Amino acid sequence: MSNLLTRILEKVRVAYVQEMKDNGCQQPYLTAERLCHEKLHIDGDALARIIDEDPTLLAARASDLVQDPGERDNPAVGVIICCNIMAAALDGLLTVAVENDWLNVDDSGNILVDDDELGQQSAQTPVVDYSRSPRALENAGKPGVSSLTQLFQAAEAEYSRLLENEVHDAYQLALKTSSEFSVFAPDDIAPLVAENPLLLGLRPDDMVDADLFDGDPPAGIIISSHLTHMLLQQLLELASERGALARDSSGHLILPDENQTQPQLH
Repeated sequence: MSNLLTRILEKVRVAYVQEMKDNGCQQPYLTAERLCHEKLHIDGDALARIIDEDPTLLAARASDLVQDPGERDNPAVGVIICCNIMAAALDGLLTVAVENDWLNVDDSGNILVDDDELGQQSAQTPVVDYSRSPRALENAGKPGVSSLTQLFQAAEAEYSRLLENEVHDAYQLALKTSSEFSVFAPDDIAPLVAENPLLLGLRPDDMVDADLFDGDPPAGIIISSHLTHMLLQQLLELASERGALARDSSGHLILPDENQTQPQLH
């Protein structure tokens, strides 16, 4: 687990124990839920650091965890990951409640929560804007080439090489190259997120085949699908500049089999 996330979760645990003692050990479930919502909607820059330390978080899926009505249907990657962190943290706090006899368990080990607590309105979900990132702005102003730019430049170089001999097959070559240079492993995506936390603002946007992942793609695959699409568009623009792809009267690229073929993540 990320060292930064471990410290954050420990602060939440300490705050939970103290608040329960201060309120006479009342409402252990609601108190735990409220603290998770207050403390664990982590801003983009901090969340990017956490992901860099623990790339496995990119395997998180939305499932039924996203409560914000504005995010539920098409949640940002950052929201998906934070909701998973909150769910795990809530389980941990409820375990603390059981250990302190604030809550009981049944014969099967299930934690029992009072109906009065469950019937009360859940904590309001704070809104985090993952489309803003001071770190991304800072990194953009630094000299040198970003890791993502290096990846795209390598793909462009390979595509240019292939075009020299197969200019008639520019579109299929672009699909092939964008797929081959796609980044999908959490260990490969995490450094890109650390460098540019704005990637946490990406959303599914129906870019991942609904038949894959039961319609609930992991956070990392959402990022990967966007990057692959961006790379494909960049390669197609390059092909147009080289005269390998034509444009219609409106200036749009004319792409053969555009609706039938998409780059594949593998």
